[in-house]
Amino acid sequence: MKIGCFLAAIFYIGAGSLHFLRPDFYLAIMPPYIPWHSALVSISGGFEILGGVGLLIPRTRRPAAWGLVALLIAVFPANLYMATSILSVPAAIRWGRLPVQLLLIWWVLWCTKPAAKTARDSQ
Repeated sequence: MKIGCFLAAIFYIGAGSLHFLRPDFYLAIMPPYIPWHSALVSISGGFEILGGVGLLIPRTRRPAAWGLVALLIAVFPANLYMATSILSVPAAIRWGRLPVQLLLIWWVLWCTKPAAKTARDSQ
C-alpha cells in the first residue's frame, strides 16, 4: 500500500471521528438553508470514517475514494458558508479551506492509481 493512501485513510478516519467528538464546530459551519444539521454532521462524519477504512482495503479503495470525492463536493457549501459568514474563525483558515478541498480531492483520487511495481516485485 502506498504510504500516501495510508495517511489519507488515517486523515479521514480522524476527521470523521471529530464529527462525533466535537460536533459543535461542524454544526456552526452548517448553512442555515440546509436542514437537519445534527443528522448531516453525523452522516458526513460516518461516511468520512467509512471512506477512510475503505482506502485501507485494496478491493474497496477505488469506490471509497470516489465516495470521498462526492462527500468533499457535498460539504463544499458548508466550507463556503464558513468562508463568508463565520467571522470568529481567522480569514486565512476560512478562505484557505476552499482550495484545500481541491487538494483533498486530488489526494483521494491519487489513491485510486495502482501502486508502482518495484524491481523486487518483479522477481
